[in-house]
Amino acid sequence: MAKMKIKKGDLVQVLTGKDKGATGKVIAVNTETQRVTVEGVNRVTRHTKAGVRGQAGGLVVQEAPIHVSNVAIVDPETKKPTRIKTRVETVERDGKTKTQRVRVAVRSGKDI
Repeated sequence: MAKMKIKKGDLVQVLTGKDKGATGKVIAVNTETQRVTVEGVNRVTRHTKAGVRGQAGGLVVQEAPIHVSNVAIVDPETKKPTRIKTRVETVERDGKTKTQRVRVAVRSGKDI
């Protein structure tokens, strides 16, 4: 299974579907089904039963997950959707060199 480049907390824009063009923050990521839940996007109505302890039943509007291929990260500089690449950097701490991966926007080249 391919690794997902979109993570929780990222600002993304919807590329296709009924909410095309909408932007929002990623609430949850499911790597097994390759789906993300975006704040304010793909809202669906759920019917709920009344609970045992006096909870009222009714309609609940909540976000449903959408496929990760239908969203793209918003570039922090240009505010447009972009792809992501990773760059490996070597960092020296306490006399030891370590490598770390940094996510980079393809459109502007800025770190995400």
